This record gives sequence, C-alpha cells and structure tokens, in this order.
Amino acid sequence: MKNTFLAADFGGGSGRVLAGYVEDGKLKLEEIHRFGNRQVRIGRHVYWDFPALFEDMKDGIRKAAQREDLNILSIGVDTWGVDFGFIDAQGNLLGLPVCYRDERTSGLCQEFIETHNVEGHYAKAGIQMMDINSIYQLIAMTRENSPILTGAKHLLFTPDLFSYYLTGVANCEYSIASTSELLDAQTRNWNYVLIESLGLRTSLFPPIVMPGTIRGTLTPEVAEDLGLSTDVKVIAVGSHDTQSASFAAPTYRCADDKYIGHIPEGEVVPEQCAFLSSGTWSLLGVAIDEPILTEAARTSCCSNEGGVGGKVNFLQNITGLWFLQRLMAQWKERGEDVAFEVILPAAEAATIATVVDVDDPIFANPRDMEQTICDYCRERNLQVPETIGETVRVVLQSLAQRYAKGIRDFNALLPAPIQQINIIGGGSRNMLLNRLTAEATGLPVVAGPVEATGIGNILVQAIAMGEIQSKNDISYE
Repeated sequence: MKNTFLAADFGGGSGRVLAGYVEDGKLKLEEIHRFGNRQVRIGRHVYWDFPALFEDMKDGIRKAAQREDLNILSIGVDTWGVDFGFIDAQGNLLGLPVCYRDERTSGLCQEFIETHNVEGHYAKAGIQMMDINSIYQLIAMTRENSPILTGAKHLLFTPDLFSYYLTGVANCEYSIASTSELLDAQTRNWNYVLIESLGLRTSLFPPIVMPGTIRGTLTPEVAEDLGLSTDVKVIAVGSHDTQSASFAAPTYRCADDKYIGHIPEGEVVPEQCAFLSSGTWSLLGVAIDEPILTEAARTSCCSNEGGVGGKVNFLQNITGLWFLQRLMAQWKERGEDVAFEVILPAAEAATIATVVDVDDPIFANPRDMEQTICDYCRERNLQVPETIGETVRVVLQSLAQRYAKGIRDFNALLPAPIQQINIIGGGSRNMLLNRLTAEATGLPVVAGPVEATGIGNILVQAIAMGEIQSKNDISYE
C-alpha cells in the first residue's frame, strides 16, 4: 500500500480531492473526485453552499478510502481567501458563509481609509486594503447588528471550518488568517487592539497555527462515516490556496522546453524568482523572510501574506482569469463555441492593441462583462473589441501589462530585482498569456506546475508526517 496524503482543494468554481504519494523519488498525484462550486443568492446576500461542499469533500475522501492500494495518513484543506463562517458553543454552524463578492462591503474600505490612520494600519497588518477583506465583512456585520456575532463562539475561515468539522478542533491557520487584514504581520498573531476597536470580541478568534501543524485527528463519527481510522491526521497546510501553490513553485532551473520567454545562459537558479499563481485571481509575489511594511509598499498595493516554512509572501492581488471566465460563460449562454482551442487562436490572430485597467472596480462583478469592457473602451476613446478574438486579446494583454507593472513595483521595493517569473496553477496552460507576459516584462517565464495548489498542499503534509524532510527531496511535474 502507498502512504497517501489527501488534498481537499476548493476554488471559486470547483473543488476536488487529490491523492498524493511518493513513488521512486517522485510525487505522484491522482484526482479522486471533482465537483462544482457555485455562489447562491438568497435574499439580500450571496452565499457559499458550505454543507454541500462538505458533503462533496466527504464523497471524495470516501472514494479514496475504498482504494485498497492507498494507506491514507492525513488530509489537508485549502480554499480561497478572506471568507469565513461561525460556530456556536455546541459546534453548530451559524448560517452560511457569505461570498466575498457580496455587495455588503461596497465602499467600506474607502470609508475606513478616510477615518483611520492608514499608514499606521498598514504598518501593522501589511495587507492590501480591499472591500473583499474579512475586516470589512465583519464591519458590515456589526453595522447590521447581526445576531450571528452575538451567538458565535468562534470565527473560522473557510478551510478552518472544513477542518473543524473533520476534527472538532477549532483553530485558524496562519496563511488564511493573514488574508483578513486582522493580523499583526510582525508577530504573526491577531491584532487584538484592532479587533477590539471594531467592537468585536477577541474570544471570537481562536489560536493561530502554522502550516505543518497537526490540527487533530478524525472524530469517531467522521471516521466511521468516511471509512477511515481515527488515526488519520488533519494537517494545517498553506490553507490559503495561493500559499499552497506558491510553495510548489519551482526553485530550480526548469527544462528548456518549459520556458516561454528567453532562456538564461547557464544552469544557475535566478536569485530572485517571482511566482504568479494564475487562476480566477492572479497572485504575483515573491517569498521573503520578513514583511515589508513601508508606505511605498502600501501605495503599491502590496500584501504581506503568511506563507509556508516561516516565509512571508510579498504579493499583489490582481484580478485574473475571472475576466475570461465571465466572458466565456456569457458566450456559452448565447450559443458561441468557447473552447480554448477556438478562442485562443482567434486572440492570437487579433491585432487590437487596447489595454484596460484590470484593477478598475467596474470589472469586479459586472452583470455583463463583455458590455462593461466595451463601455470602458468607448468612454476612454480606446479601440473597442468587436469579436470574441479581439475581446480575449484585450483581456490577456491587459493582464500581461498589469503583471509587468507589478514587477516594476517589486523591483522598487526589493533588495534585488526579479530575474524570472514562475507561472503556476491552471492559468499556466494559457500559452498566449504566458508569452504576452514574457514580452511585457522582458523576463524569462517558466510555466508549471499546473497542479501547484494540490502539490503544495500534499508537500506540507508529507513533511509534517515525516515522509520527506524537504520539498527538494523529491521531484514533481
């Protein structure tokens, strides 16, 4: 039997359970189960269907448990950032977690900026201030006098909530908690002064645990339900999916055929590699030892998010392939062929030079993404895309130009300039975007691994369980 680690990886549009094991010095991955994820509007708010997602995760774990060749040692959960749920003193779920794209936080970040010492706030939190962040969701709840805040014992971020209902142990993992804007970036613990100033009970916030910590073991009831032993561990991984993905970013020089841009001479690993986790969101960053909390970092919209292995990921949170996902959904509804092998060649052939500001709030969650892009261009006297190919080209080259700006921002703040970009995650398969990024930045671009989040999740588990000592002990694709 193979000593196996299960990664439950949840994204904004889908989730999956992956099995990972080490064989002949290589990490092997198998997708056990994949399922959908969607936002559900009920009344005035947009929610995540947590009970359905939890059952979907259990279905995947059950499938793995039924495999006679897999000896399951542990489970790790990662999800998107900032969202959370609440449990009461009996462990009951209080309501459904609200989606970060809900409109309840609209304008609250700007209001906070206008009424607080933002320089001092950033010097503590070190996080890019955005309406979606947990702090503004909680401010919205306090203004609504939400009864959930009164009845709750603990706030748990989404991966912490999944882990709680596997183990019965309530804690918050460092990387996901750091997305909240409620941590002290230097102490890597809760900023209790800020929490109290918001009118929140400090007891709502359970202890912080670091990636690699064993959260607990499966409860007897869950173990029986899943067909597993109560010895199976649940491990805190880089629970923010970006941090699991960045941990899997290669720290070695890849084979030549993985380079999208020009290939550096020799075999020396660049001293300063940036990672670009490319998916619904684009997270562009670099791993550092200590946070950068300067005013220049704040005005450059940089975040110091908790990483794996004691690292801080200094990054920018950029709207990513969300554009393309929304466009493809619209085009599919009206009967267009939106297969990548159709739209990407069309974009490759398009000659339109228009670039839009992908960070403009109007693109955050428009009802009609295609019309919003056209209106944006028309209002600014830019060439308006008229075909699917032109629209895709505008989106991709706009993202590439935004990545180039991010690299320039980092180079002004870091002690050494970025010398290479490692694009990881599902978006690394978009070869046109990768090439445009190489051209816009003038840097070599390495593509892959595609399954970076699952790999990073499983690597942390394998290290925690003593299967390997370091991620450099094994190879992976």
